[in-house]
Amino acid sequence: MEKELPPGLRETLERAARSNRMVLVLTGAGISAESGIPTFRGEEGYWKVGSRNYQPEELATRKAFTKMPEEIWAWYLHRRSVCRRAEPNAAHGALVDLETALGDRFALVTQNVDGLHRRAGSSAERLFEIHGNIELTRCSEECTGAGRDALAPLPASISLDWPRGKALGEEEKRLLRCSRCGGWARPHVLWFDEYYDEELFRSRSALALVEEASLLLVVGTSGQTTLPFQIVLRAASRRIPIVVVNLDESPFSEHALATGGADVRGKAAEWLPAICARLS
Repeated sequence: MEKELPPGLRETLERAARSNRMVLVLTGAGISAESGIPTFRGEEGYWKVGSRNYQPEELATRKAFTKMPEEIWAWYLHRRSVCRRAEPNAAHGALVDLETALGDRFALVTQNVDGLHRRAGSSAERLFEIHGNIELTRCSEECTGAGRDALAPLPASISLDWPRGKALGEEEKRLLRCSRCGGWARPHVLWFDEYYDEELFRSRSALALVEEASLLLVVGTSGQTTLPFQIVLRAASRRIPIVVVNLDESPFSEHALATGGADVRGKAAEWLPAICARLS
């Protein structure tokens, strides 16, 4: 059943809908968790190499990949397997409907690398995957360049079903090499010891979207990374209404109330259909 929106939130959404400016959406892990994708910070996040258990913050680094590329690739192939088993939920679908209604007045910035927004139907030109996409690769040596033209999909012959703990075989080791220089290909994700990059992740472009926005809708993120936090702070400084949808209070809740927006507690799949319908 579609949620009944509080009157104040309805008015905020209607004002944004009447504007000729952009509706900017920022999504995080919470929207994907409702599709069954774990955050990989619990038991699912650990990965055993030899006799040691590694945490995600140790694995998702260039340093770790340089030291043990085969083990890091096995971890990412397992993560991709988990993502592929998940299906987009009603929140993803509502955002696709909103994009269809608003066209160029819509933009979606996501921290998620799982590809669910793409699979739901979000268009590539209005989708800013600021942490990358687990389905894509690029040369770790950047022999083909450092821009988005250097991206390639994972080889289709690599199984989508990659059990936890499975090691790379000789065929995967061959396929996960750069065809040009022979070095390792790497997952197209932003690692913990790397910086945001415009050429690969459109980070400056994502931040600049705030200048065009009449509303910022923040869904399922607590802003643990730099760029999403900057997006919210810039919106707050410009007094752009911020609507936060999250299960719990977040660092953005205060900004939402201070800008005349709303702090909505609950699941994205339950609230976004009504919110997006009103914005449409």
